[in-house]
Amino acid sequence: MMWTWALWMLPLLCRCSLAALPAKPENISCVYYYMKNLTCTWSPEREIKHTNYTVTRMYTYAKKKETCRTNSSASENQPSCSFFPPNVTNTDYFTVEVEAENAEGIVKSYVTEWHTDSIVKTEPPEILSVKPVLGVKRMVQVKWKAPALAPEPPNFSYRLRFWTVNSTSRKRLQFPSNDYAYNLTRLQASTEYVVNLQCAVGGSKFWSDLSREVRGVTEAEAPYGLELWRVLRPAEVDGKRPVRLLWKKARGAPVLEETLFYNIQYSPENNPNLTETENTTDQQLELRLGGETYRVAVMSYNSLGHSPEAKLRIPAIHEKPFRCIEGMQARLAQGLLVVEWQSCDLEVDAWMVEWVPDLDSERSTLSWESVSGAQKWTIQQDKLKPLWCYNISVYPVLQDEVGEPYSIQAYAKEGIPSKGPMTRVENIGLKTARITWKEIPKSERNGFINNYTIFYQAEDGREFSKTVNSSILQYDLESLTRKTSYAVWVMASTSAGGYNGTTLNFKTLSVNVLEIILITSLVGGGLLLLFILTVAYGLKKPNKLTHLCWPDVPNPAESSLATWHGHFKGERNLKELDDSVNTEDRILKSRSAPRDLIDKLVVNFENFLEDVSTGEAGKGWESIWAGEKNEYVTSPSRRDCLPGRSVEGALPSTEPLPTTPGGGCSEAPGQPLPSGPGLREGDTPTLYLKNSVTTREFLVSEALPDRTERQA
Repeated sequence: MMWTWALWMLPLLCRCSLAALPAKPENISCVYYYMKNLTCTWSPEREIKHTNYTVTRMYTYAKKKETCRTNSSASENQPSCSFFPPNVTNTDYFTVEVEAENAEGIVKSYVTEWHTDSIVKTEPPEILSVKPVLGVKRMVQVKWKAPALAPEPPNFSYRLRFWTVNSTSRKRLQFPSNDYAYNLTRLQASTEYVVNLQCAVGGSKFWSDLSREVRGVTEAEAPYGLELWRVLRPAEVDGKRPVRLLWKKARGAPVLEETLFYNIQYSPENNPNLTETENTTDQQLELRLGGETYRVAVMSYNSLGHSPEAKLRIPAIHEKPFRCIEGMQARLAQGLLVVEWQSCDLEVDAWMVEWVPDLDSERSTLSWESVSGAQKWTIQQDKLKPLWCYNISVYPVLQDEVGEPYSIQAYAKEGIPSKGPMTRVENIGLKTARITWKEIPKSERNGFINNYTIFYQAEDGREFSKTVNSSILQYDLESLTRKTSYAVWVMASTSAGGYNGTTLNFKTLSVNVLEIILITSLVGGGLLLLFILTVAYGLKKPNKLTHLCWPDVPNPAESSLATWHGHFKGERNLKELDDSVNTEDRILKSRSAPRDLIDKLVVNFENFLEDVSTGEAGKGWESIWAGEKNEYVTSPSRRDCLPGRSVEGALPSTEPLPTTPGGGCSEAPGQPLPSGPGLREGDTPTLYLKNSVTTREFLVSEALPDRTERQA
């Protein structure tokens, strides 16, 4: 039962919650546009839902009724309703009530009371002329006529606004007048002024709109005055110093002041009789003065007279200016560039402020202005070029002396740099590289460079960055990967943003110079140590070192095997062998082996050994040495025999040695080597070759008679 009741009440509750009555009209205001209409407005300005408004006006002391209807969609800015003549009359009293209605209901405002005399608003007056009065200085007279539609008698109050041309400061005057003329006094001579006017009917709280603007110029006078400044330059070779004089109209001088020419007089301070005079129509003059102190005076002239003198002192070349400014800063605030400084001398009369664009060209336009009574200077940002850097200098002025300046740089508006830094890569190593870049030209910085950001990206896509301050123009990348390609670029940033420079690609090394030097040093050191050890070993054991480096290889051609082999072949008989054994002194003599025998021994050595080991060798030995006891004699070391010389005397042993008939050491050409004594079938003859030439073995028969006995 409760759930049914709740479902039945839910639509009603939703309808009540969504119902929204219109807002109650408040702040009702009515204006009587004289002889045109009566318009009333109210708030709120807009409704969420469509709302109809009905305005009820009771007039002629509540004896008559008039209504006006509108809706929320018809009113663009503020809901309003207008009533028109003839029902709207002058000096009438009426009440106003506003009723708001939408689909949810009706809401009425409070009843307000009005009188037409207090809410009347007329058209603006028309200015006829703004002219000076002949013979009256620094004054103009403004004349106008009243609005065409105005109540009678004309009882108006006026508001007059005036200002000089190009000035942002407006001055206002309010006065009652029935003469339709007003004299503006205490103006500047030869100055153009702008004037406009508005009026209000006496007793009304509404002023008319402003009239159109009209210009007028005050009468001319003699020049008002000048401000004088100078720019000192270094002395030249001849000792003369270039000085540029600058002047302009003093602050407060007439804007349209007429000037025909300027008169400049200058002389040394210690000798006024040497005064020189220059005349010009420009507002600057170049002078070449000596090294001493000078006095300069400038006056301006026109048809009505001349201005007071503007004087300036030019210090001597070697004179040191005083210093009193301790610090200075610049900032932007509310469309102004504000420069403030701190001074240790509070008695300074004035401060001269210079500002000039910091461009690459030498002849930049210099601007200057005098400041008195404050240690702050301001200038509108729109008077300075945006994205340009300005050098601002402040000079203290005490009486006729100018102190040492203090300078800073400032921008009226900063932007992103026009280009990025030019980047280079140097000193590429295994895991390091040095990135260097150049400063952006002044004309393309567009602001103060706050920092540089170095971006580098590896070939695998990983990107890294590092930010450094504006005074650093190089950075060493570390912890890179060996033998890896990288892309690097540098971004210069101002307070407005940054701009990337050129992108460069480089690759880290696989082996650096240090590693190459280290490896070379280790290898070279090892070789040097080995050489030292080898030399030391050679000095300690020279024979072994010689044997290791240059081993002795036996020469088969010098062996007696060739002779023995020939005997066994039948080329010689036993008697010849006996004669050869008993040759004089039985001393082997040197003889050169034929070339063909050496080749034959080298190439066919195995065949030769096989041939020697056959039965023929055994047969020869059996026939010659059968039944005899053999003896092996070892010969000591000997020197190699020279060709044609006997080895007699070279061998210390007295044992008889087999010799050739020629007395040489070598066998006859073409003789094969014998297999040696006691060589049997199946024995390995190559063991002989392993013996050195200095340890050869010879077989001598015990039965052989002594040489002396044979000779006997």
